[in-house]
Amino acid sequence: MSQPSPAPGSQHRTVALAAMAGTTIEWYDFFIYALCTGLVFSSQFFDGLGKDSLVISFATIGISFFFRPVGAALAGHLGDRLGRRAMLIATLLLMGVSTTLIGLVPDSGSIGTSAPVILVLLRILQGLSAGGEWGGAALISVEHAPPTQRGRFGAYPQLGAPLGLLLANGVLAAVTALTTDDQFLAWGWRIPFLLSVVLVGAGFVIRRKVEESPVYRELKESGNQSRAPIAVLFKNHWPLVVAGALLFAANNAVGYMTTGGYVQSYAVNHLGMNPTRILICVMIAAVGWLASTLAGGRLSDRYGRLRIYRIGFVIQLAWMFPFFALLNTANTGLVVLALVLYSIGLGLTYGPQAALFSELYPAAVRYSGAALSYAIGAVLGGAFAPMIAEALQSSTGTVYSVGVYLAGVTVVGLAVTFFLKERQGAPLSDSEAEAEADKRDEQAAMTA
Repeated sequence: MSQPSPAPGSQHRTVALAAMAGTTIEWYDFFIYALCTGLVFSSQFFDGLGKDSLVISFATIGISFFFRPVGAALAGHLGDRLGRRAMLIATLLLMGVSTTLIGLVPDSGSIGTSAPVILVLLRILQGLSAGGEWGGAALISVEHAPPTQRGRFGAYPQLGAPLGLLLANGVLAAVTALTTDDQFLAWGWRIPFLLSVVLVGAGFVIRRKVEESPVYRELKESGNQSRAPIAVLFKNHWPLVVAGALLFAANNAVGYMTTGGYVQSYAVNHLGMNPTRILICVMIAAVGWLASTLAGGRLSDRYGRLRIYRIGFVIQLAWMFPFFALLNTANTGLVVLALVLYSIGLGLTYGPQAALFSELYPAAVRYSGAALSYAIGAVLGGAFAPMIAEALQSSTGTVYSVGVYLAGVTVVGLAVTFFLKERQGAPLSDSEAEAEADKRDEQAAMTA
């Protein structure tokens, strides 16, 4: 069987940019909900809960995470059976429809308890979509890439998170700047959700142009597809699923302090910062996150995935408490500095992820494995991180208790890197594995 040749250089970039565009739109949709949780939903949908409204509002972010593994399992099964490309389009449309509908839900003052129920149901649909989206975008980028540049091209779908955060904060900052507080709470917050229609339409057009992964095409032609990839995955590769989940959890918990809306809520509700100002601070930090994510992917091609992860986790750990100290000043310049430096460790533990997860699993169960590691890690890490942070800060009276929690999660991620084997450049298809085995046999024969 012939080895699947990677796409030509222009096709590499086309695939990577299409994956990035789609994940940007997906994460914009996902983040806009998280950002509005502390600023809007606690008063508009959960106002009857009194002082617990903010904690319960943050809990709705976490509820959707429990449906990510379900979305990952469904998309993983279909992605391993039917292909990566089809799942990319399906998950994008599901996210777009659910986000747009959130912008149309009346508040609890209009329809009572039905309002938060509908809101949570639509958030669950977002969770199903997010669970399946990342695996397809990551794999189609990495499986199209040359073996020596998987980190570089695999970083492109990762850029969707900081770009989505930048876009979500930017749109929300513009709306808050152009409306009064009353107007924003009455109708202004709905605008970012309704804009999802336009963004998803653009993403759909872009993703339809992407060719199927060459690794998947070979897998289909060979007839080596698994009939039950999830069952095979947990029978033969469950330690990798657990390791991947813990690795991502350490990144995701730290990242969700900004992407999950906790920092924005804390700055506004506890430090008295202007909502537009803190949103702009996070936008600047998102640029830093983008740069460090891209750097993390590229550096992992040169120095190895796990080494870059370790450096990132050490930076995360070292900056944790200085970050909260600067945040507490409520000084705009110092808050920007805190967030930008915070983003460096975050990017270095996010940029190599697509390449690392793709190289962990064999082709027949790769979508299922990568998607489930990502989704379970999101549950363990980011699901209730904003709620836990809010509860810790409220009960202890100090934000440094949140730092202790995040430092503990980071230590777990760092420890996992020493139990994984570096697989940089490992074969992604059966024919690549056969070619590598033939090369080893030839070298052994020559030295015999």
